[in-house]
Amino acid sequence: MFTPKANSKQKRVKKTQERKTGDIWNSNSSRTVAVKTVVVQLLDSGNLVVKDVNSTQNFLWESFDYPGDTFLPGMKLKSNLVTGPYRYLTSWRSPQDPAEGECSYKIDTHGFPQLVTANGAIFLYRAGSWNGFLFTGVSWQRVHRVMNFSVIFTDKEISYQYETLSSSIITRVVLDPNGISQRLQWTDKTQDWAALAKRPADQCDAYTFCGINSNCNMNDFPICVCLEGFRPKFQLKWEASDWSGGCVRKTHLNCLHGDGFLPYTNMKLPDTSSSWYNKILSLEECKTMCLKNCSCSAYATLDIRYGSGCLLWFDDIVDMRIHQDQGQDIYIRLASSELGHIKKLFLWKHKKEKEDGELATIFDFSTITNATNNFSVRNKLGEGGFGPVYKDVMVDGQEIAVKRLSKTSGQGTEEFKNEVKLMATLQHHTTRSKLLDWTKRLEIIDGIARGLLYLHQDSTLRIIHRDLKTSNILLDIHMIPKISDFGLARSFMGDQAEANTNRVMGT
Repeated sequence: MFTPKANSKQKRVKKTQERKTGDIWNSNSSRTVAVKTVVVQLLDSGNLVVKDVNSTQNFLWESFDYPGDTFLPGMKLKSNLVTGPYRYLTSWRSPQDPAEGECSYKIDTHGFPQLVTANGAIFLYRAGSWNGFLFTGVSWQRVHRVMNFSVIFTDKEISYQYETLSSSIITRVVLDPNGISQRLQWTDKTQDWAALAKRPADQCDAYTFCGINSNCNMNDFPICVCLEGFRPKFQLKWEASDWSGGCVRKTHLNCLHGDGFLPYTNMKLPDTSSSWYNKILSLEECKTMCLKNCSCSAYATLDIRYGSGCLLWFDDIVDMRIHQDQGQDIYIRLASSELGHIKKLFLWKHKKEKEDGELATIFDFSTITNATNNFSVRNKLGEGGFGPVYKDVMVDGQEIAVKRLSKTSGQGTEEFKNEVKLMATLQHHTTRSKLLDWTKRLEIIDGIARGLLYLHQDSTLRIIHRDLKTSNILLDIHMIPKISDFGLARSFMGDQAEANTNRVMGT
C-alpha cells in the first residue's frame, strides 16, 4: 500500500515481476467503496487482505484470489464454464526461481469439469471429476478424518475448496515445478513440514500410463490390462510392458444388433474432456441415451449421493484405473457377441472354482451364533489362549470349529493372522488349500528373474545375493515375489567384473 503524493488520496497495491509492473488493486477503480481507513492485514488463514479497518469481510483485495503455487484451507479454485479456469495454482519455474512455471493445478471445464495437473495443455495427472462425495481419482477423500472437501457447481462456474476439521491442523498443498502436488502438514514435534501425500502417487496416477481402452491396477501383475472386449493394439510391445499404445476393440460396435454394457466397479472414471453430462437423468435414462448414440462408449451416474445425473463418454476410454475401495461404477459398451463370450467365460470360471472348492465363504456373526446355539456350553470343545472353541454345524451339514476371542485373552489380531498364515501352509488330507496354476508359477519365476537382473545389472550398486533359495523368496498377497534376506549379499561397483572373498558361504 502506498500514496504517490503527500496530498493524494489515490491508493494502490502494486506488483512487479520480470520487469512487468501492474496494479493489483487501485482505489480509483470504477467500483466506489466508502471507506475511511484502509489497512493491509494478514489473517490467521494466511489470506493477505486489503480492507476497511472496521470491516471483517467484503475485502477490497485478497491474496486468496492469486493462489501462486500453494493451496490453503479456505482458498477456492475456480473455473468459468465458458471461459475456463481463472483461479488456479501455478508452479514455480524451479525450486530456486519463484517466477511463473509451466505446470498448473486447475479445474478443466472441457466436457464435464475435472481437477487436473497440466504442463501447458498436456495433462500430467487427473484427480478426476466430482461425483458428489469426492474426485473419482482420489478415493481417500471420502473417508478423510481431518479435512472436508466441497465443490460448488452452478450454471456459470465451478469452485473447489477444502477446510480442516480442527484449527490445530496446519496444512497446505504445494505444486512443485515438475507438476507434483504434495500435501504438507506442520508437525510441532519436529518443528517442520511433514509430507503426507502426493499426486501422482504411483504409475497408475500418471495420465494414460496404460494407453487408451485399458485399466490400471497397482495391485495386479501386470498392472495394465485391456478392458474386456478389447485387445492390445501392438501385441509385442504390450508383452514387453510398453502399454502406451493402448487397446482396440475385438469386435466393432453395431447399433442395429443389440450392443450391451459391462459394469466395472470401484473405478476412477475416465477423462471427461470429451464427455457429455446431464444433471437430472436417471441411470436407466442414461443407458438409453447412450444406446441411441452409436459413438457412445460408456456411461455412469453423475452424482452418486442421489443416484442422479448422467455422464456419457464417446469413442475411446482414456485414463481409467481401479481403486480397492471408494471408487465408482461405470458401464462400458460392448458388442453383443463379446458380451456373450464374457458371460460364458464367467459361468465356466464360476463352475470350475466351485468344483475345485476354491470359493471362499464368509459368514456373518448371526450365522455363527445360530450354528453354535448362541455359543452354548454344549457346543464348546475346549479353550486355549485365544479363547473358547466351539463345534459348529452349518446348514449343509458341514462341521467346522469356531474360535471366539475371550475378553480376558492376551492374544489378538497378530496371533489370529499367524494362525491363518500357518493353516494356509498345511497340506493334509483334512485341510484344503488352493494350489497355484502354471500361469501363476511362471509369473513368479519371471518376477524372481527380473529381480535378479535388477540386482546384477540394472542397480547402481551391483549386488550378488549368495543365498538365494525358496525360503528367501517371499510372496505378497498378490503372489508377487520379493527377494529377501541380504545378510550374505556382496556388493560390487558398476565397473567391477570379479572380486575375491576370504569366506565361503551361501547356496
